Amino acid sequence: MATMLWLQAGACSGNTISLLQAEEPTVVDLLTDFGVELLWHPSLGAELGEAVQELLGDLVSGERELDIFVVEGTVIQGPDGSGRMDMFANRPMTEWITDLCSVASIVVGVGDCATYGGLPTVPPNPSDSTGLQFHRNEKGGVLGADWVSKAGLPVINIPGCPSHPDWISQVVMAVATGRAGDLALDEYNRPATLFTTFVHNGCTRNGFFEYKQSSPEFGQGTRTGCLFYELGCRGPMTHASCNRILWNRQSSKTRAGHPCLGCTEPDFPADDLMPGTVFKTVKVSGVIPRDLPTDADHLTYLAAAAAARISAPQWAKEDMFVV
Repeated sequence: MATMLWLQAGACSGNTISLLQAEEPTVVDLLTDFGVELLWHPSLGAELGEAVQELLGDLVSGERELDIFVVEGTVIQGPDGSGRMDMFANRPMTEWITDLCSVASIVVGVGDCATYGGLPTVPPNPSDSTGLQFHRNEKGGVLGADWVSKAGLPVINIPGCPSHPDWISQVVMAVATGRAGDLALDEYNRPATLFTTFVHNGCTRNGFFEYKQSSPEFGQGTRTGCLFYELGCRGPMTHASCNRILWNRQSSKTRAGHPCLGCTEPDFPADDLMPGTVFKTVKVSGVIPRDLPTDADHLTYLAAAAAARISAPQWAKEDMFVV
């Protein structure tokens, strides 16, 4: 059995709700078939009050083994570095997190807040929030850039706002069955198998994207147009498997007619939610999207876009869904 503790720091519980929707494997599968012993979870644990504090103390002292430590939520360090904006079991949560990380064999950061700090880090960041091992796109966080767990691994990051249910359960399954060392991690410590391709890959609007035909408005589902050119979709530059491993096994933001917000990237939210940047594509000279698909350059893109629009077939301009 692999023991697992899940704590929530500055969190909305979105990743907990997501975890409960996991299908491959389910939470029940993790507990019954893959040897996970859930020591405590704020929504699923039976213990309360002093019993939880005693459990945490036993883990920190080494009296009980902690194999997997999962953190959900941003690490709140304010005010003035004390961490007392987020108290838990008579201590700042940041102290519990750093102490438990030091005794855990594997540490997993679930959700954008735990991985990079998330929305609370948008300036002016009054709570002095940060991630476990990253602060936005800079290495560091509360643990430091060079920190490794007892197993010799950095924090395994599963970003997202929230993370996909099966991303969480599949990584926990791999760790619980002794295969954490087999997880290839990218530069942001994300499992490469889940975060190498883009949200763009598998999007049902790719035909419209290729011919540079824009969706005129929200709420069109998969009916017509690409969301990248006018509505701020960040799918072509966001590493995630949302259109390969579908949400609820049937859909995704882009398939439902909502632009990708880029929530698995360390710069989320893009442009720090400045006016005029939300649900709107920021453009250069009012023509070319400022942020292009990864590895594209503006000059080549401009020429390719013009050619694509001129050569667009009629079907690329029409409603593809006929009732």
